[in-house]
Amino acid sequence: MQPGNESERESNNLLRLPRSRAVRVLSGLLVLAGLAALVWWRHGSIVAIGAAFRAVRWEWVVVAIALNLLSVIVRALAWTTVIHSAMEPPHPRAPLVFSAFSVGLFANAVLPGRIGELARVAVLTRKLPARKGAWATLVGTVFAHRVFDIVPVLLLILYVVLTAGIPTSARASLLAVIAVGVALFVFAFATARRHTRISLDGLGPVRRLLAMGRSGLGVMRAPAGAAGAIFFQICGWTCQLLAVYTAMRAFDIHSPLPAAGVVLLVMNVVTILPFWPGNVGLVQVAIASALVGYGVSYSVGVAYGFGLQAIEASVGIGVGLLFLAREGLSFAMLRVMPSANQAELPEREGGDDAGHPAEQRAAAS
Repeated sequence: MQPGNESERESNNLLRLPRSRAVRVLSGLLVLAGLAALVWWRHGSIVAIGAAFRAVRWEWVVVAIALNLLSVIVRALAWTTVIHSAMEPPHPRAPLVFSAFSVGLFANAVLPGRIGELARVAVLTRKLPARKGAWATLVGTVFAHRVFDIVPVLLLILYVVLTAGIPTSARASLLAVIAVGVALFVFAFATARRHTRISLDGLGPVRRLLAMGRSGLGVMRAPAGAAGAIFFQICGWTCQLLAVYTAMRAFDIHSPLPAAGVVLLVMNVVTILPFWPGNVGLVQVAIASALVGYGVSYSVGVAYGFGLQAIEASVGIGVGLLFLAREGLSFAMLRVMPSANQAELPEREGGDDAGHPAEQRAAAS
């Protein structure tokens, strides 16, 4: 690479930085203006929201926090299973994986975008300095971990379609989402079964990330590892569903469990694109609108939305801060994550038919 081209690219990055920062500031100001307008327009509702918070039953809040913490632990175990199937020994221990996963949750909660996905990889690679290609492999495992989310999400959608009272048009849309989700999972499975050597040479950042994702999906070639990861993901989502249902009791909402399924589904849809940290405000409007159909007043629904998001944030931010300090990291370091251009895939001996580490271990035994 010529020095002139490198310096030119660095200057372009510096030119883009203020613009992106200005966009974030402008977005934040627009959100604050919208919230101020909402407060002015719905003053009576604001009073009702305050009354809903004063009536909160804190014992149920504690149970909801415990269920959310259990969900984080179980989903970290799912990622541990994926890592153990994708990497050769020695494997990172489960407590270290949980620490990295918690730091990632914290980064996703307080920073825009999906910075946490790279943050948890960065925490692990700091502990694996001698492993060539570890960064790329771990990025692939994060991708595979997200792919395994498809299964519990599809089960949640199916549960909502069969049990919740939703309009026919929405039911048809959710069934279409199920079909797309099944197709994506089948495509990922079929792609993972292909024993082709993946090279990152000459690829751009997006194509490099996709190549690393394919490498991580190699866990699907190990049936036991894939089944274990899917099982833990389903357990994690089940704990989260129960946490949503328990939080309803804290706000004196006695809607049935399918209503909690609708709320959980709505929350995940609204936060797919993180316009600002937590999409605060947008999440509450979506939850309140969903609960109106179950006879819950809009103001109570908004209060519940803030409470539910605070419960989840207390786990993600609280545990994340704890492990951020444990790993000797700072908040500023989370904003400077490695890029895809710095990753190399691990070398595989034996050419294109080298196979997956888990398969090689199985063949050797």
